Amino acid sequence: MKLEKASKEALQPHIDQLVTLKKKLDEIIVAESKKEFDRTKLETVLRRRFFYAPAFDIYGGVSGLYDYGPPGCALQANILQLWRSHFILEEQMLEVDTTILTPYDVLHTSGHVDRFTDLMVKDKGNGNLYRADHLLENWLSAQIKDVKTDAKLKEEYSYVMTQVDNYDAKELGDILRKYNVKAPESGNDISEPEPFNLMFKTQIGPAEHDSKGRGFMRPETAQGQFTNFKKLYEYNNERMPFASAQIGKSFRNEISPRAGLLRVREFTMAEIEHYVHPNKKDHPRFREVENVIMSFLPASEQEKGVSSTIDMTIGEAVRSGMVNNETLGYFLARISLFLIKIGIKKERLRFRQHMSNEMAHYASDCWDAEIQSSYGWIECVGCADRSAYDLSNHTKRTGERLVAREKLDTPIQKNVIKPQFNKKEIGVKFKKDAKVIVDEIENMNECELKELKKSLETNQRAKVAGFEVSSDMVSIVETVETCYVDEYIPSVIEPSFGIGRIMYSLLEHSYYVRENDENRCVLSFPPVVAPVKCLVVPLSGHPSFPPFIYELCQLLRSKDISFQKDDSSSSVGKRYARNDEIGIPFGITVDFQTVKDKTVTLRERDSMSQVRIHMDQVANIVASLANATLSWNKVTETFPAFVEQEIDN
Repeated sequence: MKLEKASKEALQPHIDQLVTLKKKLDEIIVAESKKEFDRTKLETVLRRRFFYAPAFDIYGGVSGLYDYGPPGCALQANILQLWRSHFILEEQMLEVDTTILTPYDVLHTSGHVDRFTDLMVKDKGNGNLYRADHLLENWLSAQIKDVKTDAKLKEEYSYVMTQVDNYDAKELGDILRKYNVKAPESGNDISEPEPFNLMFKTQIGPAEHDSKGRGFMRPETAQGQFTNFKKLYEYNNERMPFASAQIGKSFRNEISPRAGLLRVREFTMAEIEHYVHPNKKDHPRFREVENVIMSFLPASEQEKGVSSTIDMTIGEAVRSGMVNNETLGYFLARISLFLIKIGIKKERLRFRQHMSNEMAHYASDCWDAEIQSSYGWIECVGCADRSAYDLSNHTKRTGERLVAREKLDTPIQKNVIKPQFNKKEIGVKFKKDAKVIVDEIENMNECELKELKKSLETNQRAKVAGFEVSSDMVSIVETVETCYVDEYIPSVIEPSFGIGRIMYSLLEHSYYVRENDENRCVLSFPPVVAPVKCLVVPLSGHPSFPPFIYELCQLLRSKDISFQKDDSSSSVGKRYARNDEIGIPFGITVDFQTVKDKTVTLRERDSMSQVRIHMDQVANIVASLANATLSWNKVTETFPAFVEQEIDN
C-alpha cells in the first residue's frame, strides 16, 4: 500500500490491525513463558531415546561427563554442518585442526595459568565444593520465588542478581556473609571464596620431572589458531582481514557440574578468530546485516540493576557506540541469524554486554549470546574484541613476529622508538645470556620501550629478563622514519560457540506435548538439523509392502537422506508418535494404494497433515524439505491432501 501511495486514512485500519495482532502475540509469548516447564519429563525422553547419558553409567558415572547416543551425535553433527556452511563457507574462513595437548608455556603466555579461574567455596562440615557465584545465584533465586519474602527484599535480591558477574572474590564473600548463605545440602557454614584454576594438568612425554613436558588439556581452541597465525597469513597470500576457524574438544575442570549438558568438563567448541587492522574495524558486508533486530542488555543498564532488554537493529547499536565497531556488530548479527536458523526461539535470545569487572583487561568490548531455558539465561556464545593481546604476547614470548603488513599508497612519516645496543659491552658482561637480553628488548612494544627508556635515563640501569643492564649497554632512541609499509599486530574479533549448551537449549525450545495427550512428546527440530530426516513405515505387515519399502529406502539413500524404517507390529499412529519423540520431521507410509499406483503418503510432524505423492517424486521432495529449499506449505498446495491414517492411534 505504501508503494501505491495510499493515504494515511486508508493505511490506519491496517496499522491498527497489526498493532492488535502484535499485542495478542506478546500475550501468547508471555503466557507460554509462564507455563511450568517439565524438565524432568524432557530429560526422561532424552535419556530413554539415548540423545545423551552420563558417561560410564554402569560404574556410577562421573559428574560433568556425558556420552552422546545416535540421535545426539546426529543432532550435533547437523548443527556443526550448518555452522560450517553459515560461517566457514559463507565467510571463506580458513579451517584448522590443532592439538588438544597444549604446552605449559603457551597457556602461561596467554594468561590461562594465572587467570583461568572460578571462585570456589567449601562446605566446612563435609568438604563439598561449590562455585561461589552459582551458589549465591541459586540462593537469591529461591528467595525471590519465596512468597514469604518481603517485597523490598525481593527488589534488593533482584538487583544483586544482576551484579553477580561483576563481583570480585572479596565482594562475593561479603555478600555471602551478609545473607548468611549456607551449603545447600547440609546447611553448614561455607569458606571464603578462593580462585580455582579450571585447566586439566597433564604430562607430555614420560619424564615426570621434565619441566618441558608440563602441559594441559586445552581449555579453548583459540591458542592453536594464534600460534599458527603466520602460516595462515601466508596461506591467505598475506591479505587482510581474514578469519581462521576450528571445531574441536576443549576441557574445563568445573568445580561442581550440576546442570546436565550446560556445565560439563569435556565439550565441543566452535571458535572463530577474525584478524583485522586495529584501526580499521569496519566490515565490507555490514550493510547486509545492519537491519537485523536484536535484543540487547548493555552494561550500562545492568549496572543500574536493570535486566530488561532493548530491541534495536545492529546498525543502530553500532552507530550509537553501544557495540564497539562494525566487525564486532557484523558477527553479533550473524550469530543471531545462525541460532534462529537452527531453531532457537528469537524471543528467548538476548545479547548481554560484559560489565567492567568481568571484561578482560585487554578487551575493547564483549557480548554473550544468552539463551533462556529452564535453568535461566545461559551464555552459549561469547563474542569479544580481544584487541591484539594474544598475538602480542606470543610475539613477545617467542620472538616470532606475528604481524601483518600492508603497502601504503602514500608513504608516511612515523615516530619510531627503537633500541640501540652496545653489543660488545653486553657480550663481555653477560656472555651466553647476551642473546636473551637483546631478544627481550627487541620484542618489547612501544609502551615497554618507553618504560625502559625512562628507567635508563633516571637510574642509568634497568632490569631486563632478570638481568640488570646499564645505559652504556643499551639506549632507547626516538626518530622519525619514512614508512612505505604499515606493519602491525592484528586485533582479533572472536566468536566462541559452546555447542553442547546450544544443543541443550535447542532441545528445550523444540520440546512440546501434543494437545490433549500428555503422553505424546514431540521434538520439533527444524528439518535442516533434525537427527533423522524421514521415517519409512508400511501400513501393516502385509506381504505386498516389503518390495515398495525396499525401493523407497534405496531412493532415500541415493539422495543422502537419513531415514529410519519402522516395520514393527504397532499401529501407524503409535509408530509416528514414538518417532516424533526423536524429532523426525517427515514420514512416508506405504499402503494398499501404493500397490495399485506407486503413490505414498508423506506426513509432516508438527501439523500431522499428509499429502499423497508418487514414489518417484518423494525422495526429491524430502531432500528439498530437509535442506530448507522447499516449505511444507508449498507441498500442501501442490499435492492432494490425505487424512485417513492418522486416525489409527
